[in-house]
Amino acid sequence: MHAIKTRLKIFLIVFFALIVTATIAFMAIEGRTFIDAAYYVIVTVATVGYGDVHPVTTAGKLFAMVLIITGVGIFLGVIANVTEIMLAKREIESKLEKLNMVIGVFFSEVGMKLLSTFTGYDPNFEKIREELVVKATWTDANFLIASKDLRNYDYGVGIHKVDLENMKTFLLDKRGFLVGLLENPVLLEHQSFTDLLRAVFHVLEELSSRDNLTDLPESDKAHLEGDIKRAYNFLINEWLDYMKYLKNNYPYLFSLAMRTNPFDRSASVIVK
Repeated sequence: MHAIKTRLKIFLIVFFALIVTATIAFMAIEGRTFIDAAYYVIVTVATVGYGDVHPVTTAGKLFAMVLIITGVGIFLGVIANVTEIMLAKREIESKLEKLNMVIGVFFSEVGMKLLSTFTGYDPNFEKIREELVVKATWTDANFLIASKDLRNYDYGVGIHKVDLENMKTFLLDKRGFLVGLLENPVLLEHQSFTDLLRAVFHVLEELSSRDNLTDLPESDKAHLEGDIKRAYNFLINEWLDYMKYLKNNYPYLFSLAMRTNPFDRSASVIVK
């Protein structure tokens, strides 16, 4: 998309430079007014033909031939690039919609369970709970403030309280589902979600590589704590971004997400 926009900018600069130069040249060659000259140039490069303004001198006719050869090509280049940008934008929007459907399924199957688990082991979670109580009145500014606060938060995991065996069992049960997500090519369009999946997979691989999770040395527990914190960080920020997407694009899904928000103590799926 960036390359297309750059190419369009170049075409537009050349196109407008041609319009100005050709208008001035036609005024000088044919002795026309500015309006007549500009009108002639526009209808020439737009290939719509002539009305009451047309070249009458030999020099004017020669100039017209040059203008048709150069101007029409540049004009068509502008049209082609604008069309390409519109099609590319539509394709990007389609991919984004599919991607967020995948993200929604992830949170339904795995993400919300992990969020509840991770926050349950975070000794300082109450400091950021309010940031996760998303309201219907939130604007993009509210999401931005919450996002900044969450990115600056020092995520904690009380590793000695974590039920590593239970986490291992849950993730192993979801391994096939997670592998299926990674095989989805649309994820290549969303780096942060891909990073989240990789972080979750890493926790899974670390836990599944250990036969005994009950008698680990402190050094190994500290290592696992770092892996879990990384996944926790990615997860909570991705969830907030997903809530913002629902708020701006799918109000009915956003309504359900608010009513089932596990971090809102007053939330209820029953509409009152």
